[in-house]
Amino acid sequence: MSKKCAICGRETSSGFMLSHSHIRTKRNWKPNIQKVKALVNGVPQRIKVCTRCLKAGKVKRAL
Repeated sequence: MSKKCAICGRETSSGFMLSHSHIRTKRNWKPNIQKVKALVNGVPQRIKVCTRCLKAGKVKRAL
């Protein structure tokens, strides 16, 4: 199971941290993924969704 949003496809991205002395070290940025019960094609399912999609209303929650 990957740390990937089922709606928008956001996943871990990598880059560098840059110190004051310009020493670069690798780091990762991970999306805030939540397991939610949502309606997928009218059927309630548990899916992994990023909080950006939840806040934007792209997911119909199933209660």
